[in-house]
Order: sequence, then structure tokens, then C-alpha cells
Amino acid sequence: MKAAVYHGPHDVRIEQKPQPAPAQGEVLLKITRSGMCGTDASEWKSGPLLFPIASAHPVSGHSGPMILGHEFIGEIVGLGEGVSGFAMGDRVASGAGISCGECPRCAEGRTNLCQRYVTLGLNRDGGMAEYVAVPTSTLVPLPDGLSDDFAGLAQPLAVGLHAARRARVHTDDTVVLIGAGAIGTFVLAGLGHLVDATVIVVDFAGERLERAKRLGAAHTVEVNDTTDAAVRELVGTFGADVVIEASGAPGQINRAASWTRRGGTLLQVGLPSQPQEVNVHPIVMAEISVETTLAHVCGEDMAPALEILNSTDLARELLEAVYPLEELPHQLERLAKGEIQGKVLFDPQMTTS
Repeated sequence: MKAAVYHGPHDVRIEQKPQPAPAQGEVLLKITRSGMCGTDASEWKSGPLLFPIASAHPVSGHSGPMILGHEFIGEIVGLGEGVSGFAMGDRVASGAGISCGECPRCAEGRTNLCQRYVTLGLNRDGGMAEYVAVPTSTLVPLPDGLSDDFAGLAQPLAVGLHAARRARVHTDDTVVLIGAGAIGTFVLAGLGHLVDATVIVVDFAGERLERAKRLGAAHTVEVNDTTDAAVRELVGTFGADVVIEASGAPGQINRAASWTRRGGTLLQVGLPSQPQEVNVHPIVMAEISVETTLAHVCGEDMAPALEILNSTDLARELLEAVYPLEELPHQLERLAKGEIQGKVLFDPQMTTS
């Protein structure tokens, strides 16, 4: 089968690989759409991202050679032993995260923090190929009538929905969202699904802010010399109830804290490419709660993400194009350079002209 294999920085090759066989509790998926994300682009540019945490596996980090792809959907074309609840021909989306179901975090329902967490496409071969073997625990059926193009955005939208849950926004809260790229837009969609709040989106002038307005932002603020003043006018004297930093740009954590009210919440979503200096003093003096978010909880976030895609124009707004798998190295370079404003998907079954 055809597969996109990561070997190292700037080295992703389209190769022929043996078709996998599903193990017990797994199915074989014929991939219809697979997406790339910022993690893929970062590792394309600079190499594996390894974080020193107490876990049996790194949060991320392609060790190479490894088949990429942790955002994918497909059709079930093979069943391993012991599979129930799924049948040949089912169209499904995969959350890609494999959790043990036994550790303390899994018992709490926080499967994304499983002590034995493994991610398809990051820690073992993923879905940027014609076929992939996946555990049924990662799968959610696609709603009838939802196109492959739209369904292909389910996993990253689940990440945004999980982030929105972590922000603990309440009805009538004022929220500032810094960053309206793909992940910021998914967070915005998640907020709209969960709660009725006033959301102010901050980013550079252009299509991102225009899209945010179409998707429910009450106000948009351009990044320029007057940004701070404009945001403060909108949030009032006491600041925003919640500020969500989804850009990962340098200095934005401190800026987010400066816009958060006393006793408010700051949610860090974006991952800065370099270590950041954070001024803790105003955060402590205002008793601001700092929260973080990682990936998603498959059993909680994937099905609602598919519902959102099936009932809104989000996918139409975000999807840039669908390419054959051979285009992946070029598109990774574009994403690493910041040239992609939304999401691109790949169809491993598509042939190049």
C-alpha cells in the first residue's frame, strides 16, 4: 500500500508498505481522508517534539521511520478478533489516541492523559496511508449524509471542543480568544456549541478575523498598535472572565493575563516554539486560574464534533483543499511557513494527474 513515512526533518517519503492486519479488538480501515496539523509541520521543520513528562510514552515525537497521520476517517474493510459494535462497510472517524482504560487518569475519564497513552501517527503507524489498523476504542461512526471532506475535520475539532470545555466558560461570560487560525477557529466553534458567551477574537487583519465573525464572534480586534486599548474597551474595567491563548506566539501568555479579570481563567492552548518568560506576579495577585489543554477525550468529544460538522458551515469555512498523498511534503512545508490559513486533507486513494 501507499503510505507517507516520516524519516526526519524535511524527510517525508511516499513509499510502498505492507498492508497491516488488524489485531484483536482492531479493525482495518480503508482511509478516505487524512489531515495534517501543526505538530506534523513542526516535526517536519525541526524534528521530533519530546517533552520530559512522567509517562510511559512521549506526548509527541515521531521516531522515524513511521507512517504519519493522526487525523483520519475511513471505511471498515477488515475485522480483527473480538470486534463488536462495528461491521464491514461502516464509515468511521478515529480519535487516534489509544488509552489503557486502567490507570488513574483513565478511571477519571481523562483518557487523553493516560499513563500509557499512544497516538496513531505519532507513536505508532497512523492514517496517512491507504490502510491502517486501529483499535475500535478510537472509533466513532459518521452521521448519515456527512461527506468525507467535512468528516475529515472531526479529530481537530474534537481538540478544539475539549479546549472549550477546559476553559469552563459560563453563560453570559466575556471571553477573549487570541488566535483565529485553525485551532483557534475550532475552539470558537466548540464554545458556540457549549455555551452562550460573548467572544472577542484577536488576530491579524484579514481572512481569519472575517471567518471568526461569520462563525459567531461578537467582536474582532486586529493586532496593531491599538490592540490593547481596543480589547480593554470591549472587556470593560474589570477584564474578561476567560482569556484563551490559542496562537502560541511569543509574549501572548503575559498579554492574556493582562486582559483577565481578578479571579478569572486563562487557558493556554497554543504551544510556543521557544520557552517563554512568564510574569507570575500579576497572575498571583489577581488569583487568576491558569489552565491548559491537551488533545481530546475520544468518548466525550468526537461524537459532538461530528454533530457540529453535520449541522454548521464550519467545515466549508475551514477546508482549503483535498490533495493526493503525494502532495504531503509540499503541504507540510507550506504549513510550516504559515501559508495555510485553514485545513487541508489528503485522499490516499486519489491518483495524481
